[in-house]
Amino acid sequence: MFQAESDRRTPAGERAGAAWGRELLATLALAAPMVLSNLAATALATTDVILVGRLGPEPLGAAALATTLFHSVTMSATGLVTAVSPLVAAEYGRCRHAVRDISRTVGQGFWVAALICLPAWIVLAQGEIVLLAFGQRPELAASAGEYLRSLQWALLPNLGFVVLRLFMAALGRPGWGLAVALAGLPVNLLLAWMLIFGKLGAPALGLVGAGIATTITATLGFVALAAVAVTDRRFRRYHVFGRLWQTDWGRFRAIWRIGMPIAATLAFEVAFFGGSGLVMGIIGTTELAAHTIALQISALCFMVPLGIGQAATIRVGHAFGAGDRDAVGRAGWAAFATAMGFGCMTALVLIVAPSLLTRAFLDPTVPVNGPVIALATQFLFFAAVFQLADGAQVVGAGMLRGLKDTRRPMLYAAIGYWGIGTPIGLALAFKGGFGGAGLWIGLAVGLAAVALLHLGRWSRRERLGLAPAPAATAR
Repeated sequence: MFQAESDRRTPAGERAGAAWGRELLATLALAAPMVLSNLAATALATTDVILVGRLGPEPLGAAALATTLFHSVTMSATGLVTAVSPLVAAEYGRCRHAVRDISRTVGQGFWVAALICLPAWIVLAQGEIVLLAFGQRPELAASAGEYLRSLQWALLPNLGFVVLRLFMAALGRPGWGLAVALAGLPVNLLLAWMLIFGKLGAPALGLVGAGIATTITATLGFVALAAVAVTDRRFRRYHVFGRLWQTDWGRFRAIWRIGMPIAATLAFEVAFFGGSGLVMGIIGTTELAAHTIALQISALCFMVPLGIGQAATIRVGHAFGAGDRDAVGRAGWAAFATAMGFGCMTALVLIVAPSLLTRAFLDPTVPVNGPVIALATQFLFFAAVFQLADGAQVVGAGMLRGLKDTRRPMLYAAIGYWGIGTPIGLALAFKGGFGGAGLWIGLAVGLAAVALLHLGRWSRRERLGLAPAPAATAR
C-alpha cells in the first residue's frame, strides 16, 4: 500500500526512466557473459590454428580449409537449435514456474540437435570431395578431409552444449556457460599440444590430433554443463534429461519452424563473407592477405554485438511471454542502444589507430608487408563504417527472434546480402575499378540494407501483429 502511494507521487517520467535504467542494466548483465562465451569459442579455434601453424604452411592451409567447412556447417546447425532460446524465454516470461514446458522444449532441442547431425556428418565425412569440387589442390583437400573426419564428432556435443547454455541464459543464468567455456581453453590447449606433437607419451597425430583434441574438449564441456544442469538447485527442478524420451511433436515442430530460418540466415551470412574472400583472391594475393586481416579484426569485434543480440532475444522473449508490450519495446531498444554505443567506440578505434591492430598480424618493419598493411588499413576504414550496420543487423535479428519472428528476417538477409550487397560489391570491384575497396563497400551496403529492413519490421511490430495481444497484461 505504501509502495503504491509512493508510485503515485513519483512523476511518470521518473518511473519510465527507472524502468529504462533497469532494462539497460539487465541487458548488460545478460550480454556480458554471452559475449565472453563467444570470444572463448573464437579463442579455442584460434589456439588450434596457432598450434597447427607450427607444423608448416601446408598443414596450416589444410586446417584453414577444414575449419572453414566445419564452421559453415556448424553455424547453420547452431542456428537451428538457437530456436530453443526464444521458446524457453517466452515460456519463462509467461510463468516462472513453467517447469514441464521448459523441460520439454530443452528435451526436443536435444533431439533436433541429434537429428541435424546426421546429414552434417555425411557432408563433413566427404570433406575432401567437397573441397575438390571448389577447386582446391588435391593434397590440401586430402589433408583437410582427414582432419575433418576427426573433427566432425565435435559437432553433436557442441550443439548439446549450445542447447544447455541457451536454456540457462534464458533463465537469466548465463554465467555457467561462460565458466565451462573458459575452462575448456586450457584443456583444449593441453590436449592439442599432446596429440599434435606427441607430447607426454601421446602419439604424434598432427592434424588428426587437433581434431581429436577439439572433440574431447567439446564432449567434456557438454558433460560439465550437463552436470550443472542436474545438480544446481536453480536448474535441477526442470529435469531437462528426465523427460528426454517423451515425445512432444508440437515443440519439435516449433523448433524447426523457428530455427530453420535462423539457420538459413546464418548460411546466407557465412556465404556472403566467405564469398568475398574467394573473390578477393581473384583480385590479387596482396588484396586477399589484407582482406583476411581486416575481416579477422571485424569478426573479433562482431562477437560483442552478437552476444548483445543473443541477450536481446532472451529479454524480448521474457517480455513477450509476459504479455507486456512496453517491456518488449524497452528490451529491444535497450539492446539496440547498447550495441550502437559499442559500435561507435570500435569504429573510432578502427579509424584512429588501424596500424596498432595490423601490427598484431604483420611486422611493419619488413618491406614486403608494406603493401598488405596499407590495404588492410584502407579496408579497416570500411570495417569501421559497417560496425554500426553489422551491430544493428545482428541485434535487430535478435530482437525479432524474441518475438519468434524468423522467416521474414531470413528473406531480408537473402535480399540484403545477395540482392544488394553482392552485386554492388562486384560492380564496384571490377567494373568500377575500385578493386578490394569495392568489395568492402558492398559488404557495408549489404549489412546496412539488412539492418534497415530489420529495424523497419521491429518498428512496425504492433501493426504486423507481432507484439503481445492487447488483452494480455504484464505481471
